[in-house]
Amino acid sequence: MSYTFERRKSRILRIGDVQIGGDAPIAIQSMTNTDTHNFDATYKQIKELEEAGCEIVRLTIPDLDACDTIVKLKKSDVKIPLVADIHFDYRIALAVADAGIDKIRINPGNIGSDERVKAVADKCKANHIPIRIGINSGSLEKSILAKYGSPTPEALAESALFHARLLEKFDFEDIAISIKSSTVRNMVEANRIVAEACDYPLHIGVTEAGRGDSGTLKSAIGIGTLLCEGIGDTIRVSLTDSPVKEIEAGRAILRACGRSKENYINVVSCPTCGRTKIDLIRICEELEPKLKGIPVNRKLTVAVMGCVVNGPGEAAEADIGVAGGIGEAVLFSHGKILRRIPEHELVDELVKEVRILAEKD
Repeated sequence: MSYTFERRKSRILRIGDVQIGGDAPIAIQSMTNTDTHNFDATYKQIKELEEAGCEIVRLTIPDLDACDTIVKLKKSDVKIPLVADIHFDYRIALAVADAGIDKIRINPGNIGSDERVKAVADKCKANHIPIRIGINSGSLEKSILAKYGSPTPEALAESALFHARLLEKFDFEDIAISIKSSTVRNMVEANRIVAEACDYPLHIGVTEAGRGDSGTLKSAIGIGTLLCEGIGDTIRVSLTDSPVKEIEAGRAILRACGRSKENYINVVSCPTCGRTKIDLIRICEELEPKLKGIPVNRKLTVAVMGCVVNGPGEAAEADIGVAGGIGEAVLFSHGKILRRIPEHELVDELVKEVRILAEKD
């Protein structure tokens, strides 16, 4: 099977003021890890996520009492769309819909009879609330597990499409689908299958990825693979860490895949070799923090290369860059050498040149 690297064409879904699917930018999500009954702690964390660049946030709603927090949040200065994570009790879904929730995450098959599924579908349709179908390896139906023997990609995909049909039966199609697995390859292949089988927007991520570099790496491989194939409309990096860390990782993944809507400074630097005659590692360590505070109106690429043998050539697309020599470097722009700079002035000169470019834009 071959896959296109163009963006998959999916239907458009509106979650509060955020749009996913179609040609909309890929939105970064996270989930609070506070006790939802504790309004103050939940509110504080959501504001931190807003500040970090989170565009959609999910909250667990374990019971009807937790709906009170949704009511308070919708009356507060929180701007980010809120998603209610609900399991088993359809009455909670009805309550959060009345409380003003922007989206509901359920598995239609685990909330009971057709009458209950219809009640939720009708309520969400009346209130223009989309439903995210959430499937993972631990939520598969017994019949599907028996058919495939384990949570294979085919099993995960079949479960997701089965749940979509439950909602479609009641004329509800404002659906997003999320298939997650802690096994990266299963998650990737299951999303590929569903991407070809329907046009619903896809929320992608590796569940239970872990923490730190290990969790981020698993997420980058799984999410990044799909994004590079044009699959995925919103992402969550699931880490055993602060939710803010998930946003930072998500932004980095989008940038690495060329799917970020942000204007930012992209630093490319060579891995160094025996030809390198300047302290490139130290230079990069000093440079990157100083570039973070510079506002730009487009993506700027800054190259830090170890030698002039192939530095300007390999980094010919860089807006500005340096290529090292012995105790000095040449400054270049789009492959054209501009002048020489002593090594001890490299960082300051690069920062100055970036500021000039940013002001011109």
